[in-house]
Amino acid sequence: MGKILSISNQKGGVGKTTTSVNLASSLSYLGKRVLLVDVDHQANATTYLGINRANLDYTVADIFLENANIREIIQQVDSVNVDVIPARYELGNVSQFLLSHDNKDYILSNALEEVREDYDYIIIDCPPSLGVVTINALVASDSVLIPVQCEFLALDGLTQLLNTIRVIQKKQKYNQRSLTIEGVLLTMLDTRSNIGYEVINEVRTYFKEKVFKTVIPRNVKCSVAPSHGLPVTEFSPNSKGSISYKNLAKEMVAISER
Repeated sequence: MGKILSISNQKGGVGKTTTSVNLASSLSYLGKRVLLVDVDHQANATTYLGINRANLDYTVADIFLENANIREIIQQVDSVNVDVIPARYELGNVSQFLLSHDNKDYILSNALEEVREDYDYIIIDCPPSLGVVTINALVASDSVLIPVQCEFLALDGLTQLLNTIRVIQKKQKYNQRSLTIEGVLLTMLDTRSNIGYEVINEVRTYFKEKVFKTVIPRNVKCSVAPSHGLPVTEFSPNSKGSISYKNLAKEMVAISER
């Protein structure tokens, strides 16, 4: 049975999409069957993988609006062996529909259960908010990976996310599942600055063994890769960013297989 993993932090600019895309790619290189689900209305993960949003018949919004079966929405990516449920701007309009839905927190969960057996990992790229779409993602998930930027005020606002995780854990009791913290990932480390290392110490003091050993550095190749419609693991396989995400995938798989 595949593992469903949300990548979430309501703070923007911490590397959620970069991590989602490159972790998915890195897991595929390890022979894992991977589905990437873009639930951010900005659709950056979709664009990152070179998908032309104008040509899509269906997007993730159609899951929430119950307009299409999930298997009709899944796209294959040319550049890397990862399947994608793409997003587009209309995802920003589904919140109003969901608020009046009797089962509003479980729509994504119910859909993903239909394809869970087809994949080893289902990775959900969450928006920078804790609204109803993010709640759907967390309810659907077995665990959540929290990217934390190695900059001042890195822990600011995380209490709200942790409280939301506790609320989700209570919601999940009915189906005998429990959302856990997969790990905290330190991102965008500037090796020239002391503040980055101070943040690492602060985060490791707070989250202890839940912090991944792998740290993602600031890397120009990571910034350039999306403009080519490629993960950095494909665009620049030997760059520091690419190697770091491949190490993260190995670390995560090793934890799962313990």
